[in-house]
Amino acid sequence: MSDNDKLESFIAEWALTGGSELANTQSFVNGLCTLIGVDPPKGSRTDDSHNDYVFERRVFQKEADGTESFGRIDAYKRHCFVLEAKQGSDADRKAAESGEADLDIFGQTAAVRFKRGTAKRGTPTWSKAMVEARGQAERYAKALPIDHGWPPFLLVTDVGHCIDVYADFSGTGKQYTQFPDAARFRIALDDLRDEDVRTRLATIWTDPLSLDPSKEAARVTREIAGHLAELSKRLEKREQNPTRVADFLMRCLFTMFAEDVQLIPEGSFTNFLTRMQKRPENFAPNLSSLWQAMDKGGLAGVLGEAGETVLRFNGYLFKDTTAIALNADEIGLLIEAATHKWNHVEPAIFGTLLERALDGKERAKLGAHYTPRAYVERLVMPTIMEPLRADWAGVQAAAGQLIEAGKAEEAHAVIDKFHAQLAQTKVLDPACGTGNFLYVALARMKELEGEVIGRLAELEPEGEKQAVAELSGHTITPENFLGIEINPRAAAIAQLVLWIGYLQWHFRVNGEGKVPPEPVLRDVKTIENRDALIDCEQKVLERDEHGKPLTRWDGETKKKHPVTGKEVPDQEARVEVYRYVKPRQARWPKADFIAGNPPFIGKGKRAVDYLGRPYLTALKSASKVKLSADYVMHWWDRAANLARSKHIKRFGFITSATITQQFNTKVLRPHVEAAKGALLQR
Repeated sequence: MSDNDKLESFIAEWALTGGSELANTQSFVNGLCTLIGVDPPKGSRTDDSHNDYVFERRVFQKEADGTESFGRIDAYKRHCFVLEAKQGSDADRKAAESGEADLDIFGQTAAVRFKRGTAKRGTPTWSKAMVEARGQAERYAKALPIDHGWPPFLLVTDVGHCIDVYADFSGTGKQYTQFPDAARFRIALDDLRDEDVRTRLATIWTDPLSLDPSKEAARVTREIAGHLAELSKRLEKREQNPTRVADFLMRCLFTMFAEDVQLIPEGSFTNFLTRMQKRPENFAPNLSSLWQAMDKGGLAGVLGEAGETVLRFNGYLFKDTTAIALNADEIGLLIEAATHKWNHVEPAIFGTLLERALDGKERAKLGAHYTPRAYVERLVMPTIMEPLRADWAGVQAAAGQLIEAGKAEEAHAVIDKFHAQLAQTKVLDPACGTGNFLYVALARMKELEGEVIGRLAELEPEGEKQAVAELSGHTITPENFLGIEINPRAAAIAQLVLWIGYLQWHFRVNGEGKVPPEPVLRDVKTIENRDALIDCEQKVLERDEHGKPLTRWDGETKKKHPVTGKEVPDQEARVEVYRYVKPRQARWPKADFIAGNPPFIGKGKRAVDYLGRPYLTALKSASKVKLSADYVMHWWDRAANLARSKHIKRFGFITSATITQQFNTKVLRPHVEAAKGALLQR
């Protein structure tokens, strides 16, 4: 029998089960393993130390009274997955048939666990059963021995019908989300005809961590940043205005991204660049013409052989359609960048690398360490996502009770109300840099929204008609993510990162080919370019007795000491000194959550060197935090006051060990005491 015949035989055999609760989970899994070319699980042994890849893997839990209860995982492979069947395990079926009433570690009898397998496919009750099976899988993963760690995958199967795939590559067990995205996480039986799907399943069995998309995304992002850095370096040698260069390159890279996600015709921009490399004198006017078309929408005559119609992008990015003239070699660098898969770019690190590429002072750091996404998620998850997912779990439980009572419409209304609240949730980073934390928050909230939309669709009489009212307030957009950043270039990059991240997740949630409504970009800037701590009526330039502006070290630029080789301030890099007239505390936009990595500058002479004495004098007038505390404590104090007054739900900042120093703890102590210790979590 050929491989294709075996595939068709497997699909035909299991399609005939019709969702029967008597379907044999182990037979299905064994057949699936043969189909995807991996070894099947073995039977569970009495000694659990040998049960690393088995059916019916036992997990135990100590009870408060000292007794021990246990449950069984339908199929388990250490460091790979927990598999839970909607039908319940084969052991559950036998126990239910014999009338056994023992409770498992979750307080359920075998009959209760097995009952969910009787739900008719495509009904609200079936959807509820799949949600319950996913929850069971997650609880089993939590009950595994500590030395096993959290498996990267949860597989929830309705035997003979589908397999739902959830992944968490963080190793924390707190981030299981639909994998690879909301459009493809459910593998139907017929989907097994797709070789890519079978390969993905086989990799879950054999090398699950290789499926972590952030690894490939980080590689692609670094390569792209390298091309942009070289081009930026060349342009800065002949252009007087580095901001003009940066804005031009950001428009170029967004156009590359638009091409790869088919917001403009696929391959059209790369083909345009290839043609222009032969006629570089026509490059700038033709590119400017393309951007004018993208701004207004309509015919872009420079794309394709006879022009292509493009969407109306509008927004802040294409208000200026100026293009810089390039020679053939420089256009070649753009072509190299354009050939990468821009839909694989990792926005969580892209902002940092782009800033280094566009900033001459930062360019030497392009190959240096950057904050990886996993590090950012360690803050975003407990600060933002754990509260939101706890709310979502409560909503699903309430909806499940309504479905059980035959009130599917009311269940839909409960979930829809949660979606509306989620779509209005605001996140603030009051020192956002290039937007890394805001993007990760956006990505995780869009993942949650994808799950919510999926549940709404399942409860619709015609699920395919469930639509998201994008850009109208009933979905998560960049407008949910607010930032304050004093560096103008970083602020501009952060805004771009949010839009690229949002559009990536639009297609992951809604599927390829479903373009967002026009205008694609909103002319709304949620990243404010200003100081996060102080405002004033006027900034007055300080002058010496000869009327010459006073200057100081810019607080950033360094050079190597000629003797020691250590990095020291470059005193030739100067900025003007300003006096602040009537300083006051800066306004922070209203938000539900605050998260970020405010600057750690320290205090005393270091703070004076980096910020200047006039700034610190103004800060002393505008803030209640004493200058004897580290500079970063001004952010902590402000956020803690907002949390105590219930203006925000939760906040979290990256910090250093110096937070435990005497003058810093004086800032925190009143907040911690008022919160009775609940303010701080590590």
